[in-house]
Amino acid sequence: MEYYGRRRPSAFGYFLSAFFGAVIGGFLLLTFAPEALFQRFQVKEPEKFEVKKEVVYETVSTDVTKAAEEVIPSVVGIKTTRIQRSFFQNKRVQGVGSGIIIDNEGYILTNNHVAGYSSTNIVVSLYDGREVNGRVVWADEVLDLAIVKIDEGNLNVARLGDSKNAKIGEPVIAIGNPLGLTFQRTVTAGIISALNRTIEVSEGVFMEDLIQTDASINPGNSGGPLVSTKGEVIGINTVKVTTAEGIGFAVPINIIKPIINSIKATGKFETPSLGIKGFDKNLAGYFDFKIEKGIYVYDVLRASPAARAGIKEGDVIVSINGKEVNTMMELKEEMFKVGIGGTLTITIKTPVGTTKNVEVKL
Repeated sequence: MEYYGRRRPSAFGYFLSAFFGAVIGGFLLLTFAPEALFQRFQVKEPEKFEVKKEVVYETVSTDVTKAAEEVIPSVVGIKTTRIQRSFFQNKRVQGVGSGIIIDNEGYILTNNHVAGYSSTNIVVSLYDGREVNGRVVWADEVLDLAIVKIDEGNLNVARLGDSKNAKIGEPVIAIGNPLGLTFQRTVTAGIISALNRTIEVSEGVFMEDLIQTDASINPGNSGGPLVSTKGEVIGINTVKVTTAEGIGFAVPINIIKPIINSIKATGKFETPSLGIKGFDKNLAGYFDFKIEKGIYVYDVLRASPAARAGIKEGDVIVSINGKEVNTMMELKEEMFKVGIGGTLTITIKTPVGTTKNVEVKL
């Protein structure tokens, strides 16, 4: 009897089954799984927020800007005609400079080389646009200062500070009209670089006890104010060194105060003279001489107030009216305070080392 049994699958059959199963499974996975996974792990889009733009305008205000705003309306332009005399002919020369209003009666402080006694046809340009005529009521060639008077009201008056309180390194601004009146009331900023400077402006002619600054001073700035960050005038810009950058000079304001007081009270000021030639320690270097304090007297004019009081060559002026004097500017300030006809008590140290007081009537 024959028996027929079921055939056992071969290894190749198992392989084919596994292969086609894998293909079909992979197809189903690629078709349906991504959508399911995407729905499960989908990242939500962030909410949108409306951004409001706001522009903020900040007003910058510093000590320099405040000082400039206060003083600029007091600065004037000055145009003059000066007679330049020579051996062959006299020539009219046009000049332009700056000035500062120092009193509500119309007194304007400037440089002598801007508006001196030889100047004519003086025209003053005010901040509000007015152009008015002016006249010189006082001028000093050595100090290079002058006062011009205008007969106008409604003026912006600058405040005068105390130049003795000036400190090296202190911020300052210079205001003026550089290059004529093209750039009126230009402000430049810097610091006080040095004090009590002496410079030789021409052979044998010196300007003493000046304030040195690196605030830019250009032609046309002459006569304009040097201003502290308090908005106070501490000097009058006068000259710059043309062979170097950032070296300008101003005359300390204190020297002009007694002159202003006299002019306001009497309408004039006559410059007193002690009748000596002297120098302080800053000027001594030009003469190869050394002095630490006081004013060295190297010449006394005959029949002068100093000669009549017994001051002699070689004496050192130590103090005036009890106030120590170490610069020529301080000496002049004390003389200007009492004026012609006034009396000074001067303490001197003689060449032999003795100290005495003498009374000098100017």
